[in-house]
Amino acid sequence: MKRDEPLMHDESADRAHLAEPSESAQHEPLSPDDPLAPLPFNPYKGNRGFTRAWHALKNSIAGFRVAIREESAFRQELTLAAILVPCGALVPVDAVSHVLLIGSVLLVLIVELLNSSVEAAIDRISLERHELSRRAKDLGSAAVMVALAACVLTWALIVGPLFVRWFGHWH
Repeated sequence: MKRDEPLMHDESADRAHLAEPSESAQHEPLSPDDPLAPLPFNPYKGNRGFTRAWHALKNSIAGFRVAIREESAFRQELTLAAILVPCGALVPVDAVSHVLLIGSVLLVLIVELLNSSVEAAIDRISLERHELSRRAKDLGSAAVMVALAACVLTWALIVGPLFVRWFGHWH
């Protein structure tokens, strides 16, 4: 085709191209913000199998150590968990209730760890007071409060009737 010749427009070819994008067009990033753009190489993500699991375990233990050393709320909730988890395992209820009792306590610990990680990330970005930083921290705190309320409600609904019956026998 010569440069001077007008291009013939074939609409059916355009529709076919839109319906079935080629393999390269399907994954070709449009901009650095494109969610399909390849991530930059991370040397810490190359581990597989047992090595990956071993490094994850070491990182998790380091996270627990930091939480115990630096987070007083986590220490308080961990102390409560040390009491409630054995109680949840020993209370005379069905297996599902055991799971709910213990799981509700563990949920509080999980949410507290996530809240602490959000707070640390916010503080890493800036210690300057900012509305969005305050909002992020407040939302994390609210999540902990919801988890605590769910724990209290779970224990009240499952263990509460047992206490009522037990105290009923004493009167």
